[in-house]
Amino acid sequence: MLFNSYIFMLLFLPVTLLGYYSLNRIKKYNLSKAFLIIMSLIFYAYFNISYFFIIFSSIVLNYLMSRIMLKNKEKIKLKKLVLALSLLFNIGMLFYFKYLDFFISNINAVFSADFALRHIVLPLGISFFTFQQLSFVIDSYKGNIPLYNFFDYAIFVTFFPQLIAGPIVLHNEIVPQFADETKKAFDFRNFSKGMYAMAYGLAKKVLIADTFGRVVDAAYADTDYFLNSTNGIFIIMAYTFQIYFDFSGYCDMSTGLGWMFNIEIPMNFNSPYRALDDYDFWKRWHITLTRFFTQYVYIPLGGNRKGKARMYLNTFIVFVVSGIWHGANWTFILWGIVHGAADIFSKALSKPISKIPKIIRWVITFGFLNVTWVIFRADNVHQFLFIMKRLLMMNFKPLDGNLVSLLYDDNMQYIDSLFGLPWLKYAFGIVLMALALFMCVKCKNTNEKLECFTPNKRSGLATVAFIGVSILSFSGISSFLYFNF
Repeated sequence: MLFNSYIFMLLFLPVTLLGYYSLNRIKKYNLSKAFLIIMSLIFYAYFNISYFFIIFSSIVLNYLMSRIMLKNKEKIKLKKLVLALSLLFNIGMLFYFKYLDFFISNINAVFSADFALRHIVLPLGISFFTFQQLSFVIDSYKGNIPLYNFFDYAIFVTFFPQLIAGPIVLHNEIVPQFADETKKAFDFRNFSKGMYAMAYGLAKKVLIADTFGRVVDAAYADTDYFLNSTNGIFIIMAYTFQIYFDFSGYCDMSTGLGWMFNIEIPMNFNSPYRALDDYDFWKRWHITLTRFFTQYVYIPLGGNRKGKARMYLNTFIVFVVSGIWHGANWTFILWGIVHGAADIFSKALSKPISKIPKIIRWVITFGFLNVTWVIFRADNVHQFLFIMKRLLMMNFKPLDGNLVSLLYDDNMQYIDSLFGLPWLKYAFGIVLMALALFMCVKCKNTNEKLECFTPNKRSGLATVAFIGVSILSFSGISSFLYFNF
């Protein structure tokens, strides 16, 4: 089920809120938790009923394995065996669903073999809920977790605002909040704050990200749009803004939905396009993924405790693994390699870089991010190289009017035809790009706005307006980009 859909906004969310708070009101706390787990599983299985069996079996097996380790803290050999089985199960499941066809296709290419591809349907959010459970079983091995009951564990994994595309939360960020009786009652301020954040995120997704997405999808489906450098820059920046507002919008909605249930979900997005270098970018983009790799990959590898050379190697490994986590394609691996090299460069030369004027550092970083997003979006490495070759030809010609027209919806197309002003579409495209950049860099982000949020007429009107316009703009199915990872 999509956040940006009629069934979610008009049926699922109201029913879930009403049922949860009604059960809490009569102090049926365990029943309300069970109700929320069931609704979250319905939310997940709505995409495909087979997803239910995948996630439910994953939850049961991981819970049982963590319980064995927690009940046998002194039996080191048994704990190591159970941890190994848990890692094998989780990584094996992820490999089977996400990487098996990629592995087979590369075996076929290298050895001229002809193994049949399985064409396995990727369960949505499998990378997120698998990593979330990996953190739990690893912490169980370390003995850092209380002995939760099954409902506590299930709500930690399945809570629908963070189930499909993160954040990758830790047990101690979610379970204690659901156990806190002061959070069981409906809280008007938290609910208003949540509605505001959700409305703002919905508008980012539907009104901005999806608008740029029309240009991006058309251009990458037909690379003739990249025939001149002007078009290329326009398309590249369109994706830079699409993925920003898509992921930012999802994070806002996730945060907002959490607040509507009195649950504070950890921040996962903090104006990453304000970054002055790649290291700064990764402290702002997908914050909980960076935290996961730091705690469960980088530090176990030795972190920065074994000298600079080892630190740089560990950093590089983390980014390569991050690239693989994002998808089964050489483009994602290349994307991880490039970011790993840039992050090492940022750390190694931090002192001389800090002396460069901030505006120059920002321009270089923003330009670099635009290029890396081409790697990320390209269907394959060949397409990425083709696009960069066309861009570097410096063949600047007038922007393709058909390309800019893709930013229009039906209403804008009508206005354009009514007035017959050929420059209107170009003005609209330039203004939209400038506005998007201004919002990314200069405007307060949602987290900053929520810090000083007060329910009043102004915030209420903004919430109603954002939700109303967004719902009226729903058309077709437009999933969040990170649902694919």
